[in-house]
Amino acid sequence: MSDSIVIIPTYNEIENIERMVRKVFSYEKDFHILVVDDNSPDGTRTVIKNLMPEFSGRLHMLERAGKEGLGRAYIAGFKWCLQKNYGYIFEMDADFSHNPDDLIKLYTACVQGADMAIGSRYKTGINVVNWPMSRVMMSYYASWYVRFITGMSIRDTTAGFVCYRRKVLETIELDKIKFKGYAFQIEMKHTAWKIGFRIEEVSIIFTDRTVGQSKMTKGIFKEAILGVIELFFKGLVRKYPSIN
Repeated sequence: MSDSIVIIPTYNEIENIERMVRKVFSYEKDFHILVVDDNSPDGTRTVIKNLMPEFSGRLHMLERAGKEGLGRAYIAGFKWCLQKNYGYIFEMDADFSHNPDDLIKLYTACVQGADMAIGSRYKTGINVVNWPMSRVMMSYYASWYVRFITGMSIRDTTAGFVCYRRKVLETIELDKIKFKGYAFQIEMKHTAWKIGFRIEEVSIIFTDRTVGQSKMTKGIFKEAILGVIELFFKGLVRKYPSIN
């Protein structure tokens, strides 16, 4: 059995998901995949089910009743992976905005001592391709805002390309993670940071999707902006778990 599994949340990713699955399985390093699908109406589930016999024991799917948000999908995926005893658990988008070639870099960072490795767009400047300048600035200054409010030194606080050592997800009280949208990514990093885990940023190039539709909405962005303030004040009084 592999020590590593990549969680890929999907909602209407029929144009991307088979190419992504085949790409991840093409590497010499043996990764497993868990697709967490929120009842995509476009046939994403059918594509995965048709691929599962070909990749038996390596490709898995968690089917959910409906669209409940990115955070809820990942929490369900984390719990599934912890039950299956994987040592390294990844988050990655289905749309190739995260280059699967970088899985090896994140894995290596954790093997060499990081508890949480983040695929960072902003560690060495701004490494984003095909985004309009307005969205680049919004994302970049959102991370600056999070650093300013929380005191974290992480430069890409909203990043969704992450490798966790198993002990991080075992220690974080997953049922206490509140946010559902991109604020979920901030909350996971903030919680790991408050507990005292070693977090390392690995520079990547983020390329906007070429097919399919973005899931970003004004509501998700608002949740992130207001959620950071809530995280700061909760962090002043909350008792976080200790590292075993």
